[in-house]
Amino acid sequence: MKRHVLLVGLPGVGKSTVGQLVAEGLGAALLDIDSILVRQMGMPISRIFGMVGELRFRSMERDAVATAQARESAVIVPGGGWASQPGQLEEARKGCLIIYLCCSASTAARRSQDGEVRPLLVGADPVERTRTLLMAREPYYKLADYEVSADLKEPAALAGEVILLAQMHGGW
Repeated sequence: MKRHVLLVGLPGVGKSTVGQLVAEGLGAALLDIDSILVRQMGMPISRIFGMVGELRFRSMERDAVATAQARESAVIVPGGGWASQPGQLEEARKGCLIIYLCCSASTAARRSQDGEVRPLLVGADPVERTRTLLMAREPYYKLADYEVSADLKEPAALAGEVILLAQMHGGW
């Protein structure tokens, strides 16, 4: 039976980009949780986060991931903070192959500056704030089934590694 492929890691590590390539490579749907919430709410994540606050946002994120897990096997990409909510990875493990895309705080911060506004990185030194997030979240990320180093690899190479793991260990 195919398990969902669930990607976790810091904001900026490339979860959405790699997730899209993995989904294409596996012939699976991509369920990007931030994109789903943006469509549902009709506003960017930074506005949702600012409007409802972090606690409510995390609740919305948990609900969206649970809904995604109830669907046909897919590639699921939650936001960077989802995995650090107690119990989420343990619950997800039942039907998901969890892969931690890991990179340094400086790499993630640099990549984050090119994309959407990240609510928890606004108004702070991005590298220092990312380093703080990594220290807080990495113990959770390390609960993943596998780690793939994302520091020096292009998205296509990362996707290839994830696809191989999905084929070897996720029933794809």
